[in-house]
Amino acid sequence: MEDGNMVLKEIQTLEGHSDRVWSLAWNPASGTSNNPPVLASCSGDKTVRIWEQTPSNGLWNCKAVLDETHTRTVRSCAWSPCGKLLATSSFDATTAIWENIGGDFECVSTLEGHENEVKSVSWNASGSLLATCSRDKTVWIWEVMPGNEFECVSVLQGHTQDVKMVKWHPTMDVLFSCSYDNTVKFKKMQNNVEFLVELQVWAEDGTGDWHCAQTLVVTLLLYGHLLLMLKETEWLPVDVGGMQSSNDLASWIHLPREYVSLIKFYLALLVTKRDEVIDLGFTSMRTHNSFSCSVWHHLCTLSGYHDRTIFTVHWSREGIIASGAADDALRFFVESNDGLVDGPSYKLLLKREKAHNMDINSVQWGPTDTRLLASTSDDGTIKIWELATLT
Repeated sequence: MEDGNMVLKEIQTLEGHSDRVWSLAWNPASGTSNNPPVLASCSGDKTVRIWEQTPSNGLWNCKAVLDETHTRTVRSCAWSPCGKLLATSSFDATTAIWENIGGDFECVSTLEGHENEVKSVSWNASGSLLATCSRDKTVWIWEVMPGNEFECVSVLQGHTQDVKMVKWHPTMDVLFSCSYDNTVKFKKMQNNVEFLVELQVWAEDGTGDWHCAQTLVVTLLLYGHLLLMLKETEWLPVDVGGMQSSNDLASWIHLPREYVSLIKFYLALLVTKRDEVIDLGFTSMRTHNSFSCSVWHHLCTLSGYHDRTIFTVHWSREGIIASGAADDALRFFVESNDGLVDGPSYKLLLKREKAHNMDINSVQWGPTDTRLLASTSDDGTIKIWELATLT
């Protein structure tokens, strides 16, 4: 791509929403020869609209209006990787799951739990997990269960202010979350085993009969090769191998010391043979999702190209970065060939002033290799663009 040989063509303006359009999402399973491109848009008018391109003339038409579930602004929408489910999050504190059944979109599940507005929703690469974030400062991780059921498997509370957006890595179970606390957090998903250890303390009653005097339950988590125990609301490490005696473990987990030596042996065995199925009398174990931070370093900063707040950026398959801002403009950047030793740098490829009449809230490249881009705005419209090469 050379400077000056690219042009941004406006293909069509999609109208129908009666309030600002916050976000859009292309259906990743669409855009093939037998399946025309489909996208969803969500708005302050409490509705979600499904748009489809007509193959015969290339025009986009509204195929469905989803307006019977959310009672406040719909802030975010995202298709599952297979394109069968659509998740929408709303200021009514719920997330709705929609399925296309025989050409009609039906709400098959409503996820509740956030205390305030749900501002963003995102599927992981496999479609097995859904992340939501909220004004209540939390990120919730939902696991997709059979029958369109969803179970919350983790609530992340690391941010100190509203969480604005969540986004999964395109291939790995790494989650990004950004907040009004001016931080971006990276969370790596691991499958670990959470289990309960139940101890029954038996005593002789003086007549030769024995009875259960006490039942003690300890919640443990095997995180990689690290053993953690839940004490009140915090997971704390248990150094089983480093404990010199059963008294150490007994003191740490508040168990009678005479009943700990066998448990210590079981725990050590579980840590060393975690990949084998071991029946040690533990109660039922379930998959537990835990997170750790990744380390990133800064490459470069693009500044001075927009006059007001930048609300949205998106990277195309061929490495073109599109950005939209409160200055109503679109900007496009590509990697520069300046040969800097510290890493890649980027240069301005193209700009479009007054791409919309008001703030641009979202830009998204199409799911295929074609250079189609969609943008949404406070002016209530969605625009379809094509980045073309001059001939």
